[in-house]
Amino acid sequence: MQVLQVQIAVQADPAEVGRARRWTRLRLQGCGVDLDAPLAETLVLVVSELVTNAVVHTGSPAVLRLVFPVGADADRRPVRVEVADASDQPPQRRSTASEATSGRGLEMVDCLTDRWGWYPDGAGKRVWCEIEPGQAGAPAGAPGDAAALDLHRLLVG
Repeated sequence: MQVLQVQIAVQADPAEVGRARRWTRLRLQGCGVDLDAPLAETLVLVVSELVTNAVVHTGSPAVLRLVFPVGADADRRPVRVEVADASDQPPQRRSTASEATSGRGLEMVDCLTDRWGWYPDGAGKRVWCEIEPGQAGAPAGAPGDAAALDLHRLLVG
């Protein structure tokens, strides 16, 4: 299985989230992905959430990695996003019942990706997620409209 891995170091500054989004769009464009396609929009949103979590909650630099499948069966394999940071603390999900206007990033990642998780990585951790082709913005086995409704409920309560 062949993959193309690209990565960027992100400083411990919330302004870096915008740079990570722009970098992601450029990488997607370089791989021939339509920036208006659901896959691209979902990847940029997921990158934004994971990088925000890393730099805001750890106060340390992070590394963003995108892993694109290449080869004859690339259109049937997932795209992977990974964010490594220096904190050994597991990612914390807030209750969706919370009335806070922030802190729902992992719930969004859960709604928008086919699978996600984390594991210890050196002195820190790596949070990852995967999006299957044709499933961007939809939980596995759910149509896109249902995912949009779930995401709307998550954001507005």
